[in-house]
Amino acid sequence: MYAVIKAGAHQYKVSKGDLIDIDKLEGAEGDKVTFDRVMMIGGSKTVVGDPLVKGASVQATIKKQFRDKKILVFKYRRRKNYKKMTGHRQPLTTVEIGDISG
Repeated sequence: MYAVIKAGAHQYKVSKGDLIDIDKLEGAEGDKVTFDRVMMIGGSKTVVGDPLVKGASVQATIKKQFRDKKILVFKYRRRKNYKKMTGHRQPLTTVEIGDISG
């Protein structure tokens, strides 16, 4: 059985036991979270929401809070003596998918 959930601005296809990295969620390691925005549930019978499946939810456990690798942003204008470099590290949360109900 699998589900398509919406977490933040992204959609993820998840199954029981999957570890996924999503945008940062508030909470400590070991906390339980519930994703109520389920767009589809698949398996022996597929249920597609319009846009969400009513009464469906996915339970998950927070495994780790961390920051992703640094990406470099380099701005440059030729012949104008303009160079600018900045970096960004995105905060992420690793969650383990538990029960899918719907």
